[in-house]
Amino acid sequence: MKNSLRILSLLSITVITVTFINAIDKSESDPKPSTHKTYKIKAVKLPANLNLAGERVPIEMPDIRERMDRELLVNTYWQSNGLLLIKRANKYFPILEPLLKKYGLPDDFKFLALAESAFIDETSSAGAAGMWHFMTSTGKEYGLEINKNVDERYNIEKSTMVAAEYLKKSRERLGSWTLAAAAYNAGNYGVSKRLKTQQVDSYYDAILPNETERYVFRIIALKEVISNPKKYGFVFDETDLYTLPKTKTIKVDTAITNIAVFAKKYGITYKELKIHNAWLRENKLNNKSRKVYEIKIPVQ
Repeated sequence: MKNSLRILSLLSITVITVTFINAIDKSESDPKPSTHKTYKIKAVKLPANLNLAGERVPIEMPDIRERMDRELLVNTYWQSNGLLLIKRANKYFPILEPLLKKYGLPDDFKFLALAESAFIDETSSAGAAGMWHFMTSTGKEYGLEINKNVDERYNIEKSTMVAAEYLKKSRERLGSWTLAAAAYNAGNYGVSKRLKTQQVDSYYDAILPNETERYVFRIIALKEVISNPKKYGFVFDETDLYTLPKTKTIKVDTAITNIAVFAKKYGITYKELKIHNAWLRENKLNNKSRKVYEIKIPVQ
């Protein structure tokens, strides 16, 4: 009896093993189509008309093509960051666009602001702050008030006016908007010195610091992807995008001893007031000079 059971067990194991091996062989020799979609990483085709402020990118140059391709790939396939930038752009571009037009700066420079700060309220490791990432020295040089109490680098209207002034001067000095954008990263002196040394007058012909060599291409890549999100695989509804609530502006020419109490007078919280007036850096406004400040109050 025991011998018979052993024989039956061995036969069963043999049959199961043979069946399993045959199944593997069949699956390998005749694979069935997958029932789920396969994620694919596709090469990005460079558009022929890429430009910054109407100044064409010469992608027929091999090194330029490769550098442009790099930034377009990075900003296409870093999907989470790309989608966040698209959402934030919807929030701040409506504020920036009329300001750029007012101050005589090409509309494309809203993408420079996005490249600089990603539209988040953080100070860089070098100390640059605000949407346009001004250093303290540059901001003060152009007339922005910057101290522990007030920092107008965070005032969108005033910092955009300064950015426009800086970039227009750079263009006058260097000869193109593309070089002006590069100088925003590396400084007017740094760019002009390298152009003179290398005896060239184009951003695309110059060897610049690594960060600056990527800088303009990143701006152009952001412009391309955010202007054509569906082309690059970004899918969203309008309701997914971020927006800013409407605000009213009140003028204040006196000190505010407690901003939290001040906010309550207008039916909002301290946080709500600070979101719309990030240039107020403390819970008070000293205003010893009786300067007129404009404070935005969100309205329902």
